[in-house]
Amino acid sequence: MGSGERKPFENPAIEWVDSRLPIFTLINKEYGVFPTPKNFNYFWNFGAIATVMLVLMILTGITLAMHYTPHADYAFESVERIMRDVNFGWLIRYMHANGASFFFIAVYIHIFRGLYYGSYKQPRELLWILGVVILLLMMATAFMGYVLPWGQMSFWGATVITNLFSAIPLVGDDIVTLLWGGFSVDNPTLNRFFALHYLLPFVLVGVVGLHVWALHVTGSNNPLGIDTKGPQDTLPFHPYYTMKDTFGILVFLIIYVAFTFFMPNSLGHPDNYIPADPLVTPAHIVPEWYFLPFYAILRAITFDVGIPFTDIVFVEAKLGGVLAMFGAIALLVALPFLDKHPARSARFRPWFKIAVLVLVLDFFILMVCGGKPAEGLWVPLAQVATLYYYAFFLVLIPLFNKFEPRLDLPPSIHEAVLSCCSKKKQCCSHPTEAA
Repeated sequence: MGSGERKPFENPAIEWVDSRLPIFTLINKEYGVFPTPKNFNYFWNFGAIATVMLVLMILTGITLAMHYTPHADYAFESVERIMRDVNFGWLIRYMHANGASFFFIAVYIHIFRGLYYGSYKQPRELLWILGVVILLLMMATAFMGYVLPWGQMSFWGATVITNLFSAIPLVGDDIVTLLWGGFSVDNPTLNRFFALHYLLPFVLVGVVGLHVWALHVTGSNNPLGIDTKGPQDTLPFHPYYTMKDTFGILVFLIIYVAFTFFMPNSLGHPDNYIPADPLVTPAHIVPEWYFLPFYAILRAITFDVGIPFTDIVFVEAKLGGVLAMFGAIALLVALPFLDKHPARSARFRPWFKIAVLVLVLDFFILMVCGGKPAEGLWVPLAQVATLYYYAFFLVLIPLFNKFEPRLDLPPSIHEAVLSCCSKKKQCCSHPTEAA
């Protein structure tokens, strides 16, 4: 069949639509016969899982918006009304609140997979950058959504985080005033955040569409990090990976449903069940758990940068913390251009593999530090963890580019799979192979 030809469908209704608008031909091309490497493991499920969670978040969010009142005097009570008086409102609210956490879990694992297997390398640089843009949009959307219940942690979290922009020279105070809609976190702030929280998920859908488009142009990476060399290295996406994705999605949703029904508040903060009070500051202000690593990096900068033994300061501690926090995301954007090692997958990079696994541990250490008061041991521990995070990108990766040995790559995906199975070992497509 030529590139301009269309294969007729047997179903007359589908054929009638497709002959006028070939949407089913497009779906079949991109999600039916699309050639996919045959050695995917279960880490490759998390893109589909994240997509399902995004759809779920949009559907529950639209439903909640029908009953929510974006006003400082009524927001907290409207959330309580949703929980108590709206039919199944408690379920929709808990699905939405816990869905945010599980959306981030899926995306963080998706990012780790891309990092471990080198999915950011040529020709997938733009694919990776679009993924980082998705992460930024998720963070903005989640932060604004966390403010909407207008509880104590919502109010004070908004106050602390928006105040960070005041550290930006010259324009910082104007940015804060613009975000607040006045001179403090109040009703205009809540209205702005509600409008943006409703809008950004649809922007997110658009960027996800670009992300998927870029994926289908360059093709998928695989655990070996080598290019496919022919039809023997691939399988059609359907039914092989539609079934595998479905299984992974169901397992993930079982865990998500367990949290939603049996421990719906375990991932939130109890202070958010107290109405916002600008006159009472919580003992310890913390964001949601998925922001904690970046919050720890923000607080790790406790010193001014300037000329030692003088009063000359180039960067104050507050601005340094903001730059370090946003710099942690910027490093992810720069990663495809920093890592020039010829091997993609960490399976063939012994030093990089260890460094990536230590980075994951470092991420969890930062998460713990971000949830603790900025005092005692937690401050130097966060500083050491922040130092390793930056050193991984700016020191270790350039060193690996020059000195890290590369293990022998298999000649093809097909031969690697057959060799793996013939030796009666776990096949390369086994979900535990990535461990």
